Amino acid sequence: MGTNKEEYKHEHSHSNHKHSDEDYKKLINRMSRIIGHANSVKTMIEEHRDCTEILIQISAVKSALNNLGKKILEDHINKCIVDVVGEEQLEEKQKLLEDLNDAIDKFVR
Repeated sequence: MGTNKEEYKHEHSHSNHKHSDEDYKKLINRMSRIIGHANSVKTMIEEHRDCTEILIQISAVKSALNNLGKKILEDHINKCIVDVVGEEQLEEKQKLLEDLNDAIDKFVR
């Protein structure tokens, strides 16, 4: 992340690391959109809408949740794990992280 962004530390069992407020705002906004979409699916069910339409919207909500999970996992790998393994040979590790992210992306499709 950029150096201008305010960052704060929080703890996981494995390390101290930083996430910016902006990162969390983006995740929260994304989750809020998913919740709104899920609520609209609930309304569709309450209104006895067409099953096919409902299933399409459920699929969209599932996809959005999966993408949110992928984003959190990518951030965890790129920020948290890098902190644990250190910054020696960072360029080489970045390539490995990119490969890992690609593999995860293919796996969760």
